[in-house]
Amino acid sequence: MRRILTTSLLIILVSVVSCTKDFLDYKPTGIVTDEQLNTPENVEKLTNAAYAAIGNDEWRTPFTFMWPYGSVRGGDAYKGGGGVNDQVLYDYMEKFNLVTVDNGRFDEIWVAVYEGIARANDATIRMNKLDDKAYPQKNQRMAEMRFIRGHFHFLMKILFKYVPYIDETVAPADRLAVGNSLTNEQLWNKIADDFKAAADVLPVTQAQVGRVTKGAAWAYLAKVRLFQAYEQDANNQVTGINTARLQEVVTLCNNVINTGKYALAPDFGHNFLYPFSENNSESVFAIQYSLNDGTPEGRINKAASLNYNMSAPYGCCSFHAPSREMVNSFKTDAAGLPLFDTYNLEVMEDSMAFWRNYIDPRLDHTSSIPTHPFKYQPNFIAKAEWQRVPAVYGPYTPMKEIAQASCSCFKKIGSFFGSSTNIDVIRYDDVLLWLAEAYIELGQQDLALPLINSIRTRAGNSTGMLKYANGKNPSNYNIKTYVNGVNCTWTQAYARKALRWERRVEFAMEGQHFFDIVRWGVAADVVNTYFATEKKRNVNLASAFFTKGRDEYLPIPQNQITLTNGLYKQNANY
Repeated sequence: MRRILTTSLLIILVSVVSCTKDFLDYKPTGIVTDEQLNTPENVEKLTNAAYAAIGNDEWRTPFTFMWPYGSVRGGDAYKGGGGVNDQVLYDYMEKFNLVTVDNGRFDEIWVAVYEGIARANDATIRMNKLDDKAYPQKNQRMAEMRFIRGHFHFLMKILFKYVPYIDETVAPADRLAVGNSLTNEQLWNKIADDFKAAADVLPVTQAQVGRVTKGAAWAYLAKVRLFQAYEQDANNQVTGINTARLQEVVTLCNNVINTGKYALAPDFGHNFLYPFSENNSESVFAIQYSLNDGTPEGRINKAASLNYNMSAPYGCCSFHAPSREMVNSFKTDAAGLPLFDTYNLEVMEDSMAFWRNYIDPRLDHTSSIPTHPFKYQPNFIAKAEWQRVPAVYGPYTPMKEIAQASCSCFKKIGSFFGSSTNIDVIRYDDVLLWLAEAYIELGQQDLALPLINSIRTRAGNSTGMLKYANGKNPSNYNIKTYVNGVNCTWTQAYARKALRWERRVEFAMEGQHFFDIVRWGVAADVVNTYFATEKKRNVNLASAFFTKGRDEYLPIPQNQITLTNGLYKQNANY
């Protein structure tokens, strides 16, 4: 059949060529030449296309909301879905020991992220051909493109460690000739340079909501310097902490704070509930989504399309299932502080467990709990069977990324679901905790105490939307601030433990935890300790094991190594 079709196509092609040569001179309509793109109007559209790339992912390549890479690999969540073989490549990531260099998901996200980098570079190349007078926005838009390029390179850095850095000086035809041989320090500095350049030019406030600001550039640069401060060797192990980098983090975070633009939302849940979530006071930089914008589907978040539960308004597909260990991490003691050492002894799967134990209120913002109201809806009560395979993946389903079915932001897409709720790339709570972390590692833990306590105070004030219809709480909420000499002894070691715990529960199920534990150099201990307990609760994890010195990063996709004729070098121990 294939031979017949090929022969037929050849006959048709020869016939067309035989009839006339005029087709060679045909100028198709609706096609823009390369030179025609080099106008202020079209370059402005290209910068918008680069912005659009920040949110151009879906469940196969979730780089806006990295739940498989940051939550599942970090122990916040099980893969979920219909069983082990449902999206089995994510199952391999969850278990680590089954990861191979030819896992197709790694190649897909590599291509998708570099497409975003290419858009930012293309817009920059064309801007360089324009006169400042003809395009008055030139300097500002170039700064925005550097921010976007930095953002994408940062994602690649924390996923793969050694990646090619590509800027506008590399011609498109030469991009595959750029290797991944920059050192860890060199690559961090390249990424930092983009954010520094952006911060030098950008205004504190933009007229158009969603455009990058000076505060966003300072914040992202602080994030880069914080990751860079934890110096790693060739086997991904932290060998020291660079205090000069930490000092930069302090300066940059204080720059953000001193703009006066940002504040914690009054209720933690406002960050995850439309319309409170849209560019609120806590949002430093967010991916902008929309519905009813003249496009067929709208500009919606598809990264979490698989993560909706099996309840009647939804019906698919129960991925990103909160782990039992993660749910347990929200337990507190009688003093309202975390149960650092004993939190994971009892699995909380019956409704009374949430009254026998004291609970951090952020749990009911993060995970569905059977018998508790779901997503701030007092009469919509969660059930264990909303999880597609509860025998494997437990009774919980995610909540932060899920839109209420009644929300004007919600949309069904075939068998899946999405929403126009923004995704925050950086929130103000992140900035406060980065600053606290830098202070602690600099031995100035007393300066970190009020920052961490401000996060905990807000958490304690975030119970108003969690109640049943009768006004009662679904859990025995008890969270308090740290008071040195009263309920704790605020040493550097204790402050470090408190900070790391605070990041866990504040950003649980947001795709961050794994990258935090890699930064701190504790990934192998944390993940293998998690497996040791979870294997007894989830038989699916029986073979799971984290290999220190390898699994901190994904392998360079074999397809990319082949495409570059071996120019790209593979990561350690793959």
